Amino acid sequence: MSREHLDRGRRRLTATEVDLEVTHQTAILVGTGYGMATTEDAEASLEELARLADTAGAEPVAIELQRRPTPDPRLYVGKGKAQEIRELAEALDVDVVIFDDELSPAQQRNLEQLFERDVVDRVALILDIFAQHAQSQEGMLQVELAQLRYRLPRLRGRGLQLSQQGGGIGTRGPGETQLEVDRRRIQRRITKLERDLVGLARTRGTQRKSRLRRSLTTVALVGYTNAGKSTLLNRLTDASVLVEDRLFSTLDPTTRRLRLPGGETVLASDTVGFVRRLPHQLVESFRSTLDEVADADFMLHLVDASDTDPDGRIRAVRGVLADIDAVAVPELLVFTKADVADPETVADLLRNHPESLAVGARTGDGIAELVARIGDRLRALATIVELEIPYDRGEVLAALHREGDVLVVVHEEAGTRVRARLPEAVAGRFADLVTAVDGVAVTHR
Repeated sequence: MSREHLDRGRRRLTATEVDLEVTHQTAILVGTGYGMATTEDAEASLEELARLADTAGAEPVAIELQRRPTPDPRLYVGKGKAQEIRELAEALDVDVVIFDDELSPAQQRNLEQLFERDVVDRVALILDIFAQHAQSQEGMLQVELAQLRYRLPRLRGRGLQLSQQGGGIGTRGPGETQLEVDRRRIQRRITKLERDLVGLARTRGTQRKSRLRRSLTTVALVGYTNAGKSTLLNRLTDASVLVEDRLFSTLDPTTRRLRLPGGETVLASDTVGFVRRLPHQLVESFRSTLDEVADADFMLHLVDASDTDPDGRIRAVRGVLADIDAVAVPELLVFTKADVADPETVADLLRNHPESLAVGARTGDGIAELVARIGDRLRALATIVELEIPYDRGEVLAALHREGDVLVVVHEEAGTRVRARLPEAVAGRFADLVTAVDGVAVTHR
């Protein structure tokens, strides 16, 4: 809880509860650039932290960077630097000090004692933003689970007083500490949330199987937070997904139908945006949601062409994709916001990333080419299957035209011989009629 002598009549962001109100607080941002190669990288990370703070409802009034090869085990920054920050926080009368890294529980406690105000790390900040933006039942449960996993090891030193003891025989003694009570209560809640999310994941898995049975190809839109995924989904499918110029404005997946130029229908899904050093608590808690990406047939990897470090964004997203076992999903790199980006920058990006393309989702520039490219890539990924269809099963030929790309049709005495590109699920439905897959003969027993 916030200290009473610092209370200004509103709840504050705290390390244990990870609460941040939309009402703006004032904050000092602190970083060391630990794990980053250059000072420029460290400064860029602090700039992103400033955007995260603004999204959460805090107004950065000062930024402090102390380059260190390793964090100080006690105060994260050096003792002298920590004292400087304490004096600056008092002079500016800030509400909170936000660190651009994950602090250990001990570091957090030591800094709060020194600064005499709230101290928050990057993980708590991102968790709070997710808590503000989650709308669906699954999203809210996932965020709560991540928050509790973060909070559990930070209970030490908070509430060590003994609980009230009973007066009868067998009830005397030290009793339980409040810490033990809180720890057990949180662990019970974590267990219940995990159980509830398993049930929701099972439902999501059933929906995925239903899509497979209906032979619906899925295209996932992935990218760094605020890369323009929701805007592009709205443009492609006439959806009405919330669009805001803020980080993590979309947490709950949205899926809409997209019709391709060849007449095929696919499902396009908007997904949660990624960020550098996405907290592992969120990756684990959002596992069932992120599985939508890993299970997709194709992926549009969106990159903001107007960003100051688009290649860094690409690396960060691919790092998260590796964490969720989604690197094998075929990818098309799409540079967004080309209508506002510098044309020379866009040209350089396209030249440095062959097979990519640029779009302006707000203006519609490049959208027709994008939809055509999606269709071409999906057809190229489909298996080439040969089938022999008896004349009394004419509905099969109609289904192949509707759900695949029919290449050759030959009418013979016993039936119709067809060569077509088909999604795996479609080919599986008509397995008894398949005579060859990608040129290899199939024998039916």
